[in-house]
Amino acid sequence: MVGHTKNELIVPSLSTVSSINRIKIVTQHEYFEPYPTVKDWFKKKINNPKQKIKHYFQSYLPFLDWIYRYNFVWLSNDLIAGLTVGAIVIPQGMAYAGLAKLAPQFGLYTSFIGAMIYCFFATSKDISIGPVTVMSALTGSIVDAIHRDYPKYESHIIASTLSLISGCIVFILGMFRLGFIVDFIPLPALTAFMTGSALNIIVGQIPIMMGNNKYLNTHESIYLIFGHFWKQIQHCNLNAVFGLTTLILLYLIRFICIHSSKRYPKYEKIFFFISTLRIVFVILLFLFISWLINRHNPDHPRISILGKIPRGFQNLGIPYIDRTLLNALTSYLPSTVIVLLIEHIAVAKSFGRINNYTIDSNQELIAIGVINIFGPFFGSYPATGSFSRTAIKSKAGVRTPLAGLFTGLLIILSIYVLTGIFYWISQACLAAVIIHAIGDVIVGRETLKRFWQINPIEFFIFLFGVLATIFSTIEIGIYITIISSIVLLLFRMAKVHGKFIGRVEIQQMKLNFNSYSHITTRNIYIPFDHSDGSNPNIIPISSSNNGIFIYRLNESFLYPNINYYMEHFIEHIFHETKPDKINRYNSIGEQPWNLKINHHSEENDQRPYLYAIILDFTGVIHLDITSLQNLVDIREQLDSYANKKIHWHFVGLSNPWMKRALISVGFGSSDQDHTTFSLAKVHDRNEDVILVPILDINRPFFHIDLDEAYEVAMNSLNQQEISVVSRDDMT
Repeated sequence: MVGHTKNELIVPSLSTVSSINRIKIVTQHEYFEPYPTVKDWFKKKINNPKQKIKHYFQSYLPFLDWIYRYNFVWLSNDLIAGLTVGAIVIPQGMAYAGLAKLAPQFGLYTSFIGAMIYCFFATSKDISIGPVTVMSALTGSIVDAIHRDYPKYESHIIASTLSLISGCIVFILGMFRLGFIVDFIPLPALTAFMTGSALNIIVGQIPIMMGNNKYLNTHESIYLIFGHFWKQIQHCNLNAVFGLTTLILLYLIRFICIHSSKRYPKYEKIFFFISTLRIVFVILLFLFISWLINRHNPDHPRISILGKIPRGFQNLGIPYIDRTLLNALTSYLPSTVIVLLIEHIAVAKSFGRINNYTIDSNQELIAIGVINIFGPFFGSYPATGSFSRTAIKSKAGVRTPLAGLFTGLLIILSIYVLTGIFYWISQACLAAVIIHAIGDVIVGRETLKRFWQINPIEFFIFLFGVLATIFSTIEIGIYITIISSIVLLLFRMAKVHGKFIGRVEIQQMKLNFNSYSHITTRNIYIPFDHSDGSNPNIIPISSSNNGIFIYRLNESFLYPNINYYMEHFIEHIFHETKPDKINRYNSIGEQPWNLKINHHSEENDQRPYLYAIILDFTGVIHLDITSLQNLVDIREQLDSYANKKIHWHFVGLSNPWMKRALISVGFGSSDQDHTTFSLAKVHDRNEDVILVPILDINRPFFHIDLDEAYEVAMNSLNQQEISVVSRDDMT
């Protein structure tokens, strides 16, 4: 930071103080910052429109960017991963269809569409699209509710229409690049919804697994189902043997494979595939047992079995929709869209970070939208990303999204060839598969402990969301967690804290063995209340003794928080300074009714007069009309309080539109000749050092850092005091 000098200077070399070499330094003061205009903004946004339009439509089919590089190595990995996921999704799809209150074949249809279509629109290689537990359970509750009110609509028609409409909404969100709205759903809300839904599903599946579901009303809240289950425990039958044994075997195989892979790392890949395909092995085992005990009397089986599953796609056609059904579904669309979005995007981002690639949230919304739009033409219900199958697909070594084609081909094979075998599958075994799959979604003790340690308020949001899901419905649990999270966000925006700060000179030291060496000295600015965790024994230098106040804003300066910011700001200034006149009113009758009595006498008041305000806008990225008008009102209030024009300095204005806004209402410029500003040292082609201004010198109250603003304010104050002394001497 230097003073206003001549255009050429001869100064000692900056490389060494003792050197007598001299270099040529040229200062350039002519820098005028180009402030933004609406015309320039539009020109920047629509620059090269043909290329942007072309890129926009090409982004709809991201597979075009990599398909021409497809090779045999990718093919072999995708084939293994795709077939592995296909073997898993077939029994899972039929099980999850039961959650959706649909026949098993609809789970296969949904699995096929998700696998086949997603690969053309995907930006994630790992995601497996298809039926998932939470979305299936939500679909089932919606199907039940509408079917009770409108019995004329078949369950699969309701589910397909729900998929079509929600798919259109999600597609529109992606088309208009609104994927960022998913970021407004925080982790506690997501985990609460997943945990509550998992508990809801588990409790709903236990009666099916134990065989006494016919004696219960499964449409009740889960706490009622759980209580009634124990009342009807005597009605459990042979299904309980199948279900419990299936569940125990699934956990036992996983436990053995995990510990065996650690003990024998050489065979880790083998143990992985055994663990991954354990559902297939166990289902086949109990399918064989079911066939043995029921083959002589298939019409009256001793356990609950799936029964006849039609071969092929029996529900191909245009989805049915009318005004009545559309109106009935309207109230359920928000929760459906939310589940489609958050479950898919959360899984995609998670595995993108694990495998070191990024996803395009907007394109993922388009992919989900397309799948759920075209799926109903094949008879599918709402589908989204599955965490468990995605983890399997990733661990199996998938290389591209094309692995979904192999998954889809295996599903087609099962639809046309294996439906006769599916007849004997035990429903209790499928319920055990669901319980086993959804159990991993429940938040563990360590995660709960971390939530509590990080933020107790968000921990209670999580807790209330889980309880709402347990004692009401999944939809209400979703709404409560999201609304409470948004309310917390708005509260934090409105109740942000600004801090008055002071300067501290610090010395950076380096430890060399048993001694310290000095590296550099610099200034930092810390809050007077040490709320940032700084050492309370450090007392910052207070510029308020001279009537100069430094105020740091920690968030954007917007209409929700402007009053909270400025109330603290004004109150502190009035407390630390004295007005130009203690008594501005000639009589009591002229005083306003809400005037606060000042207990400081004019003779003994040692407080300074207000001179300047320094606002640290380093943390501010947005400034709106309401907050700016409030700032103008406060400027007028303080000018009246001090009976003079107060200097306002702004530091760290990173957005040129904020500078434009401040200039438009009179901030940033001054009638006085300020001669202190910051120059940057650069080298030209001749190795001459050129000092150029960092900011526009015609805006002397916009500063690059707090040191510059502080020194400018202090220099201006000193010049004013010298001027006053000179006038007194002349008098």
